[in-house]
Amino acid sequence: MGRPDHYELVFVHTAASTATSEDTDVVAVHRTSRRGPGGHPLYADDTGIVVAEISDRHEVRMIASGGHQDPSTSVRAHPV
Repeated sequence: MGRPDHYELVFVHTAASTATSEDTDVVAVHRTSRRGPGGHPLYADDTGIVVAEISDRHEVRMIASGGHQDPSTSVRAHPV
């Protein structure tokens, strides 16, 4: 089975004590032709601002696409 072309990245804000719809954000990303530092495909949103390397086990490594980004937020990837 191949890797999914699309994921939903679920960002869980660290200040929240429970994961509810009020303290999460969801961003749709699609696979690009590039690979990340771990050798896994890079996925990006339509703006190119949100970029993530996602492994075959759905492990997420956020990739900075510009200045002032804070990767401290917890992120989960769900295939779409």
